[in-house]
Amino acid sequence: GGPLVILYADDLEDALARVEGAGGRIVKPIFAFPGGRRFHFADPDGYELAVWSKD
Repeated sequence: GGPLVILYADDLEDALARVEGAGGRIVKPIFAFPGGRRFHFADPDGYELAVWSKD
C-alpha cells in the first residue's frame, strides 16, 4: 500500500543478478513499459522496489 521506490540502472540484467545475489526476491521479472524496461523485487524485509533502464 505504500509508494514504489524505483531505482535506475544502466545494465538491467546486471542489476537483477546483483539484487538476487544480495538476497532480493524477484516479484516481477524484467518487462517492457513505455519509457524502458524494469523489474520489481522484494528486499529481505519484504519491501517492494523496482529497477528500471531506458534500453
